Amino acid sequence: MQYPCSGVILAGGLNSRFSGNEKAFLRVDGQLLLDRLYNIFAQIFQEIILVTNNPLRYLQWDLNIVTDIFNVRSSLTGIHAGLFYSTMPHSFIVACDTPFLKKELVRAMVENIDHNFDAMIPETSAGREPLCAVYSKKCIGTVERSLAQKKLKIQRVFKKHRIKTMSDKFCRTYDPDLSSFFNINTPRDHLSAEKRIRELT
Repeated sequence: MQYPCSGVILAGGLNSRFSGNEKAFLRVDGQLLLDRLYNIFAQIFQEIILVTNNPLRYLQWDLNIVTDIFNVRSSLTGIHAGLFYSTMPHSFIVACDTPFLKKELVRAMVENIDHNFDAMIPETSAGREPLCAVYSKKCIGTVERSLAQKKLKIQRVFKKHRIKTMSDKFCRTYDPDLSSFFNINTPRDHLSAEKRIRELT
């Protein structure tokens, strides 16, 4: 079943920690990070949006490819672009460097969209996870003002909107070890991801 919600992947840009390569093209268990996310999103979302400033590299995927509107280096810029171009009232937004996103968690979050709130954010013992969350289009204005003022902390958006917290218990129901929130930020993280795969096989 697909839902009236966009799936947005933030691909970012060139990453100096990975010799200038884009993290979407890193492989875990022989599979591109982008493919790992795309295969999940295609089962859930009517519309899949990829935010990137290098669109030519992604033409082989069946995606709505968009670029940042604000020329500011921040994940908030990608969130803004995803919400701006989405044709749906809500968007599930995730960073591309998330190799272990659980389909069951994504589906549960989308099924629990509450129109009385402007965003649905997982919050575990490690804190909030704003790059694995559902946002309403109602957040666009606040995000735009934050970017225009160069106030780039996502927490600023939370203060201006009604936020529904998806609890640690809720998240663990669908992802017991919370692996959906593991990000590859460094080469060491990449090695850790590969090690985790080996331990599971």
